[in-house]
Amino acid sequence: MNETILVVDDEESIRTALAGILEDEGYRTVFARDGVDALESLQKELPDLVLLDIWMPRLDGLETLQRLKEQHPGLTVVMMSGHGTIETAVRSTKIGAYDFIEKPLSLEKVLVTVRNGLDVGRLRAENDSLRTLSFKGHEMIGTTAVMRRLQEQIARVAPSNASVLISGENGTGKELVARAIHHQGLRREGPFIEINCAAIPEELIESELFGHEKGAFTGAIAQKKGKFDLADGGTIFLDEIGDMSLKTQAKVLRIIQERKFERVGGTRTVEVDVRIIAATNKILEEEIKNGTFREDLFYRLNVVPFQVPPLRERKEDIPPLVEHFLQIFAKREGQERKTMLPEAVELLKGYDWPGNVRELRNIVERLVIMTPGKVITPAQIPESIVGGPAHRDEAPFRLGGPESNSLREAREEFEKEFIMQKLEEFNWNISRTAEAIELERSNLYRKMKSYGIDVKK
Repeated sequence: MNETILVVDDEESIRTALAGILEDEGYRTVFARDGVDALESLQKELPDLVLLDIWMPRLDGLETLQRLKEQHPGLTVVMMSGHGTIETAVRSTKIGAYDFIEKPLSLEKVLVTVRNGLDVGRLRAENDSLRTLSFKGHEMIGTTAVMRRLQEQIARVAPSNASVLISGENGTGKELVARAIHHQGLRREGPFIEINCAAIPEELIESELFGHEKGAFTGAIAQKKGKFDLADGGTIFLDEIGDMSLKTQAKVLRIIQERKFERVGGTRTVEVDVRIIAATNKILEEEIKNGTFREDLFYRLNVVPFQVPPLRERKEDIPPLVEHFLQIFAKREGQERKTMLPEAVELLKGYDWPGNVRELRNIVERLVIMTPGKVITPAQIPESIVGGPAHRDEAPFRLGGPESNSLREAREEFEKEFIMQKLEEFNWNISRTAEAIELERSNLYRKMKSYGIDVKK
């Protein structure tokens, strides 16, 4: 289908000339004599690009541009004028014009500008589509009352710039809540930058957050922008903020208060415009009493508190979650989608899921990989889910089996199962798992290799 260009000019000779030029290049043209006609035309049909004259009767080009961008923010508009000034060009650009062409019009200039403008429009549409697809992979699935209340909260809070503190157990989906707030907010076009405060060593966290100057420390061979730099104009998500040191907390507090910071090793003040969303699996009020979390930072972050419910409190959401994960894994692997029998889903609903949605996702992924056929039956559900206790700390490891004839073999079996369980608990994040089990990252890799454990994430 030919791309449509709306030409808005009060001079018939200009409209006729542009029609000939553009239609010779294969574009479809529609016309308006002034701004009023243009606004009426857009109610009937949305063009791919608008060529808009500035000096017109009834409604001039700048005011028309203002109304066009209010009604259709993504519309590509090119301004035209025979009396253009730098001031006019700058003003039109600030309102949202893509480009500015001076009259008398140059054939080559018009065609190049139109082609480039249409390319920008296509890229914008592709970005919007990709952003939507990306968010679909992070959807919050659930129709229970507690999830509906959470989604209503998100819808109310998202359009504001208020700081948000999300609390909940590991694996409940705190990051999904943060992404939903960003996606539904005014900053959706800006970046969403996340950082796991628990996964970065203390000596590197400041550099990660605020960046560093060249020569700030050994190995700093060039200036590096931090997460707050990268999040300018968007949202920064500080996951596991309860694990942040008091020193770094003080700097984050300053950013919230003043919207400025200095990079590590630098003296220049950097100003940023970011929305801060934080998450924790800890009870920060207790951390404050223990002296490990700043009370003033807590109140700055806790402007709007969110509590994400554990999966055991919304088991009716397990069937749609299973369907969602089955679809995701089929698409990711490029395979035909597998199905799970209702009896198998009921077995999943009978488990209390101490690892929450993350644990359910891992189990479904394992079932998709290990089930040879297209249907997952109750027989494929792991024994730990079917007959296991509700909570992991009540479930003893099986120290050896019929083939474990020695203490060494039993110990190795125990260690392998322990490592597998911890990897699943931390969503196969090697750094976090190594830190949690107090083992060097390189040693963990060696043990995984010796036990034949493949990295899934």
